[in-house]
Amino acid sequence: MNLFTRGASVRRSAPPVAPHLAVDTPGLRPDPALAALSGEWMIDPAHSRIGFSVRHALVTTVRGAFTEYRSRLWFDGRDPSRSRAEILLATASVDTGVEQRDAHLTGRDFLDAANYPQMRFTSTAVELAGPDVYRMTGDLTIKNATRPVVLELTYIGHVTDPFGYERAGFDGTTTIDRSEWGLTYNARLAEGGAMVSEKVRLQFDIAAIRTPAAD
Repeated sequence: MNLFTRGASVRRSAPPVAPHLAVDTPGLRPDPALAALSGEWMIDPAHSRIGFSVRHALVTTVRGAFTEYRSRLWFDGRDPSRSRAEILLATASVDTGVEQRDAHLTGRDFLDAANYPQMRFTSTAVELAGPDVYRMTGDLTIKNATRPVVLELTYIGHVTDPFGYERAGFDGTTTIDRSEWGLTYNARLAEGGAMVSEKVRLQFDIAAIRTPAAD
């Protein structure tokens, strides 16, 4: 399923097969109504955001987003363990609203976009973690390091808009230690703290539109 895609045509294919992961929470089962959502979807870029936030100078938070990305996702409302996602983000597309800071982030001190033009997230397992909450485990690759992360996704809702398009919303978040991916550059404050926190919160605010079935 093409979800999060910007400026790309929809490629229709059979749903990817993911390893079965049993839901291990006693008594927890998917809402039967979500079975109707099974299938392929694509992002509505005007209403979605893949971003991050990080503490700066101990007293404020810097927020940014990646404006160029593409992905494939298959959602199975009957059996969440068969859902799957792959997301590719262009590292040079980072936008924090400050040109000088963006240039620093895409330079060799951080993402090194010239040598590592993409970041990648590939899911390895999905399970139902609570009512309308999914836990997606996957491998995150930044530069030349790949490490596991766990993404918590909350299902927001599903509607048919006035134009007849089916829409579904998901919010997701996870926190990583950037030093584990080799992003170790930092300056120290006079008080002894770090200018930029090593903890980075990744945020996924997703508005998806169902992909029309192939004729």
